Amino acid sequence: MSNRRTKPELLIPAGNLDVLKVAIDYGADAVYIGGQKFGLRAKADNFSFEDMHEAADYVHKAGKKLYMTVNIFAHNDDIVGVEKYFNDMKEAGLEDKIDAFIISDPGIFTLAKKILPKIEIHISTQANNTNYLTYNFWHELGATRVVCARELSLKEIKGIRENIPEDMEIEAFIHGAMCISYSGRCLLSSYFTGRDANKGACTHPCRWKYTIQEEKRPGEYLPIEEDDRGTYIFNSKDLCMINYVPEMIGAGIDSFKIEGRMKTALYVAAVTRTYRQAIDDYYVSEELYRSRMDYYNEEISACTFRQFTTGFYFGKTDETSQIYDNNVYVKNYTYLGTVEEITEEGLLVIHQKNKFIVGDEICIMNFDGTNTFVNVEAIYDEKMMPMESAPHPKQKLYIKLKDNIPCKVGMIIRSKHCEA
Repeated sequence: MSNRRTKPELLIPAGNLDVLKVAIDYGADAVYIGGQKFGLRAKADNFSFEDMHEAADYVHKAGKKLYMTVNIFAHNDDIVGVEKYFNDMKEAGLEDKIDAFIISDPGIFTLAKKILPKIEIHISTQANNTNYLTYNFWHELGATRVVCARELSLKEIKGIRENIPEDMEIEAFIHGAMCISYSGRCLLSSYFTGRDANKGACTHPCRWKYTIQEEKRPGEYLPIEEDDRGTYIFNSKDLCMINYVPEMIGAGIDSFKIEGRMKTALYVAAVTRTYRQAIDDYYVSEELYRSRMDYYNEEISACTFRQFTTGFYFGKTDETSQIYDNNVYVKNYTYLGTVEEITEEGLLVIHQKNKFIVGDEICIMNFDGTNTFVNVEAIYDEKMMPMESAPHPKQKLYIKLKDNIPCKVGMIIRSKHCEA
């Protein structure tokens, strides 16, 4: 058993308010979000100031924490805008709502400390934090946490822990997409499309298929790997450390971070409750944790993923860390909706996300980590007219389950994915 004083924090991403509530309901200790400006996920729905107030109230009522990304690398033209954004946040009463900023740029760090001094600052992985001197540097400036560069091994992280102050926290990714560029510092998107990844507008060119064109043979495209399909040379597998929670704890990591502010509620629910269960089981006993490995792996594979890797944690990556023949996700379950209300008659109210029909077996993701499989007995529209199928996304539906299986507001409903 680890000698860490407390359980590591489970830190979950949320691209919008609905997903944030899912993260908290399924066991997150903290959630990180982006505002509508100056974050690195510009295509996420992100949070208005009004949303931030509601998010903070929901999170804090549950006794959890809320972090906000302001992690672009600013150019001169951004500075006035960032300064105004911070002042607007202060005027909107958000200084007492946000628990910490996640920041990469030293200039933005300076502005945050000056304008919103009550909000703690965590240093983003984008700042390339690879050694204990860097951690000590940020500690002296007043940062309370530094996020590890993705390129560090657990051995290196343990070395950092041994050489930094006790009150300096270490955050590290435990699950999610990996980036081909050093800690996410990518130039490909900007070069190819004019959309700057370091300012939140990445087009993910690492997921594209590439060929070689020889200088004297224009128009003749040669596959980089000599087969019929070519190769996706930059396309990394996704990080998954569900089988190595004890090793992550043993390295002295204070916060386990899940990647994915663009992900669905189904993804967030699946990864949150699986890692929640794994961490809690380990702190009961390592034997319990080891005995439930099959369950963790089955559940963590229930959401979309690109095959799994342990990244750099056990040494440098090799050819097995990449996917060479495609850029598609593995999809085992389909997201049907989140239970928004339960009527007096026991009908579940959802806004439908994907098609399902009367008679289908669906899966209710219970908050305690268990699943309930049950058949749909009836579907009704908003006028309580019966429907045989629900083909229209975002339609408000009333669902009757066979045997009136109990359910709670906030639970995710999914179905086993079948290829058409």
